[in-house]
Amino acid sequence: MKDTNDAGGIPTGEVPAPRRAGLPLPPAAVPPGPQDGDITEGLAEAYWSVYDGAASQASVGQILVRLPRIVRRIGRLAWSADRTATVAVVVLQLASAAMTAFGLMASVAVLRELFAEGPTPDRVRAAVPQLLVVVGFLSARALLEAGVAVAQARVTPKIRTGLECEFLELTAHVRLEVVDDADWHDEAYRANDRGLFYARQIVGQVVSLAAALLGLVGTAGVLAVLHPALLPLLLLSVLPVGAAAVRTARARFHSFKRWNALQRRVRVFSWLLLERDAAAELRSDTAQGALLEEHRRLTTRIAAEDTRLGVSSAGLTLAGRAVGGIGTGVTYAALGAMLIAGWLPLASGAGAVLAVQAAQSSLTRLVDVSHLVYEHAMWVDDLLAFQQRCRELQPRRAGAPAPETVGMITLDNVSFTYPGKDTPALNGISMTLRAGEKVAFVGVNGSGKSTCARLLAGLYEAEESGAVRWDGVDVREMDAESLQARVSCVLQDPVRFPFSALANLTISRGTLTEADPQRALVAARASGAEQVIAGLPGTWGALLSKRFRGGQELSAGQWAKIAVARGLYKNAPVLLLDEPTASMDPRAEHAVYQAVLRDTRRSDQITVLISHRLASVVECDRIFVFEGGRITETGTHQELMDLDGEYAAMFTLQAAGYRAEAGEAA
Repeated sequence: MKDTNDAGGIPTGEVPAPRRAGLPLPPAAVPPGPQDGDITEGLAEAYWSVYDGAASQASVGQILVRLPRIVRRIGRLAWSADRTATVAVVVLQLASAAMTAFGLMASVAVLRELFAEGPTPDRVRAAVPQLLVVVGFLSARALLEAGVAVAQARVTPKIRTGLECEFLELTAHVRLEVVDDADWHDEAYRANDRGLFYARQIVGQVVSLAAALLGLVGTAGVLAVLHPALLPLLLLSVLPVGAAAVRTARARFHSFKRWNALQRRVRVFSWLLLERDAAAELRSDTAQGALLEEHRRLTTRIAAEDTRLGVSSAGLTLAGRAVGGIGTGVTYAALGAMLIAGWLPLASGAGAVLAVQAAQSSLTRLVDVSHLVYEHAMWVDDLLAFQQRCRELQPRRAGAPAPETVGMITLDNVSFTYPGKDTPALNGISMTLRAGEKVAFVGVNGSGKSTCARLLAGLYEAEESGAVRWDGVDVREMDAESLQARVSCVLQDPVRFPFSALANLTISRGTLTEADPQRALVAARASGAEQVIAGLPGTWGALLSKRFRGGQELSAGQWAKIAVARGLYKNAPVLLLDEPTASMDPRAEHAVYQAVLRDTRRSDQITVLISHRLASVVECDRIFVFEGGRITETGTHQELMDLDGEYAAMFTLQAAGYRAEAGEAA
């Protein structure tokens, strides 16, 4: 009779059979996606598109109410970036608007001279001085607008640079458990992709908004000087144009959001056809034809949608111009009546026509830019709100620095729950680790091994009920980054830094340019990276990225050796190895463990090894078995085998697999 363990009577060393569920027979054919109706409905809202089309949903009142707040916020950003340039933009823009108004008045004066009584040559000669004044005003306006552009060119990049540097500074230092939150991750990418992009554009848009508004105000002032009765006529002329511009702008924004969603669906197939990681399987399955057929079906639908939206937009624009034309016609008819009645001189009437045309142009521009500013300001607000959130999620910087060495680390009733999770990843963990020890954490996936290691590394903090102490001092009393600097972490999926081979080691000590040559060579030899680096063109100086000309591409196993070398180079009092050899071949794995667990044994270092390959932990001083966020067994390899518990069952199962493979090979 076979021995059984305590987990439901399953024979020791055997894998339980999969549970059978009642699965019905699938259909003989299934569509790859929506076939009728709105083909965008099957797409989830992308994190980077949440504000697309917002201006098409807002009322005119909402936009008008919010615009002053937006202008003030952008003004504060510009003021903090470059006060001199900001003042120059404001002053020069006001002066430019004044030149426009004065130029219009001067144009009216020219018309008065031209329409005055007398021979035609005399009229022209009399109008020359006024004509020169018009030219002067226009030239001055051109110079002022150039000055606005220069000042704007000074302040805009500084706003972008300041926001981007602060954004990266904040996001690079937020606590690790925050980064693990998927919602935060989406917010970070949204702020980076959209917020920073529109932060650069919105300054120019606010300047254009101000120019259009000042132009409209200046034109109204000129009409009021010519005759007060012209102001109602201005409203009659520009309001239909403004209404048509609002409708057109909203349609355009709505169309853009829809186009974005359609393109996202097509990119799913484009990505599969171009993706390097999918290339081999696509060709093996001969799946290209199926993907191309679906891609063609979708692009045909999108072309039809684009045509429909284009025709609709053209019709809307035509209707708006027709309504605006009626309003303009009524305005000109009223002007004619005023001229016939003698209320208005002929020259003033001509000037009024120029002013009305200028006002219509300014209002159309004002509407368009207002919608842009409204929507883009949402992205900038989103960026600023995200930065404020990050300020509240920074690690401790007020505590004492962590010690250079540590004799003992204790975990006392430590628990930890990931944000958004109900079940704790660790639940009441207690252990003591001493300098000179090499310990192992083992257990199934999700048992809490890696979470415990990250608590040891200061990357996570224990809940208030527990504590992690270094030589009796709670780590919450220490500066968080100084604590992290005392721990070397080698992870299963290491970062592949696109730097030189040497910089890939030195970055563990916070530098890309300075190295300890002897320490680097010792770390490379102990990790097995020596042969990898020696085989590269340029050896230590070889760039490890194909993104650079002459850059080198390493295999996963070679990167693993570089990562181990990086951890050893850091030379920290605590060394955490979290499945560092998962992608190495057996010989390389054996060499790394030989170096770490035997050859480089240090009395001043605590080494923690996390591994699913239990043969690698046999020589550790102590082994901690994790299950469901708790430590269920502790001891040496032999003690745990004698205990005949979970560790013994896992080890026996793995050993049996190797024996079976060896038998088949024989």
